[in-house]
Amino acid sequence: MSDDPLGGTVRRTVLPSGLRVLTEAIPAMRSVSFGIWVAVGSRDETGPQAGAAHFLEHLLFKGTHKRNALEISSAIEAVGGETNAFTTKEYTCYYARVLDEDLPLAIDVMCDLVADSVLEAVDVETERGVILEEIAMHDDEPGDEVHDLFARAVYGDHPLGRLISGTEETVTPMTRRQIQSFYRRRYTAPQIVIAAAGNLDHATVVKLVRQALRGTPLDTDPEGRPGTHRPATPAVRTRPATTLVEPKESEQAHVILGCPGIDRTDERRFALGVLNNVLGGGMSSRLFQEIREQRGLAYSVYSYASQYADSGLFAVYAGCAPGKVDEVLELTRAELARVAAEGITEAELARGKGMSKGSFVLGLEDTGSRMSRLAKGELLYGDLMPVDELLTRVDAVTLSGVNTLAAELLSRPMSLAVVGPFGEHDFSA
Repeated sequence: MSDDPLGGTVRRTVLPSGLRVLTEAIPAMRSVSFGIWVAVGSRDETGPQAGAAHFLEHLLFKGTHKRNALEISSAIEAVGGETNAFTTKEYTCYYARVLDEDLPLAIDVMCDLVADSVLEAVDVETERGVILEEIAMHDDEPGDEVHDLFARAVYGDHPLGRLISGTEETVTPMTRRQIQSFYRRRYTAPQIVIAAAGNLDHATVVKLVRQALRGTPLDTDPEGRPGTHRPATPAVRTRPATTLVEPKESEQAHVILGCPGIDRTDERRFALGVLNNVLGGGMSSRLFQEIREQRGLAYSVYSYASQYADSGLFAVYAGCAPGKVDEVLELTRAELARVAAEGITEAELARGKGMSKGSFVLGLEDTGSRMSRLAKGELLYGDLMPVDELLTRVDAVTLSGVNTLAAELLSRPMSLAVVGPFGEHDFSA
């Protein structure tokens, strides 16, 4: 148990099955966010299974032994609540947000759908059509497609380089039996974290969760041990720097230039956050000022860092007119090279730290973000870093630390992903 000076009391209980329950009591709130997080994502699939985790996320809302799909959705909506789910490369989350008085209902419904879905054959076929439409819609969004293309440029055939949704070629032949097998092998109690934040009582939440899971496949192991977070080793092997171009007739070109970064447990992640803010983390960043404000070459330009258990990415995205791509890339490469060689300034360091601390604290002002913080701390790190300690870690970032990281990271060979109206075009520097 711990007391958060910027929130409420955090408590953790491990059930006999190995399932973990974490709560943060915030009496000043009148709502509660409740989430069930499973340590399973698209990177846990084999090639022929690609898209199984996302397919399953859709199917769990289609019905259980107690409720059909309409009863699942109407139960939460009838009390003004909301429910949804999402799949990432390393985990899947199912969540609901309700008034505090309706938390027992949310717990019962969400535990029911995650633990005891029936996966009817007719629902598999219905959702297969929905997912294929989702994949087609994604292909019509070049601003989204370019991020997947960049992941493939860096990771190749590794699961981190594949689409979370799978492809038409993998989703179309996927059978109910394959999805059922994935469900029962992967959705086990030790791999699940339940998190809730808002006006709640921890003991009551634990009691309600145990009641909701009683008699389900998640309540069958009396000697379960909680799962451990993914190890950072061995590190994922990445491809040599490459350029991938997806020709598409569009009014705008979308480009991402970047390289392998650092994993999420790397002690330099706080310095990377500051560096990212300075380079392309806001309207005052170097890239935004140079490319958009001063030259008007792009509407959207930003940098970002993605971090996984054993790998990471650092990249710059820009959306611009096709005829301006070469100039945008030239300016981006020049700025990255300048920061690698010269570093950032003391004033930029202070601004980058302020952005990191401010965005983190402001992001904790709703129950959903606090619930997510609890679950991610447990699931991804095996511990919850107190807010004050996190802010202290950001404050401890030094100019030399950022500049050393910049010199190493931004000097790496860069991969490039381009989606736009290009046939034969030389994108090399």
